[in-house]
Amino acid sequence: MSTSEKLSLEKVAEILELKPVTVKRYAREGLLDGEESQGTWVFEADKVMKFKELQSKLR
Repeated sequence: MSTSEKLSLEKVAEILELKPVTVKRYAREGLLDGEESQGTWVFEADKVMKFKELQSKLR
């Protein structure tokens, strides 16, 4: 996975083992960095992996 790769909401939910609605809520609340354009969410792979690393430390 390239660090500048763009990921869909569904792919991020799969990587983080969360429901898409939860990923969307995290993005809206500023907990997970993502961009919404025309109703579609896009996330940068490196930021998702950093979030996953942090998430694993909190469990």
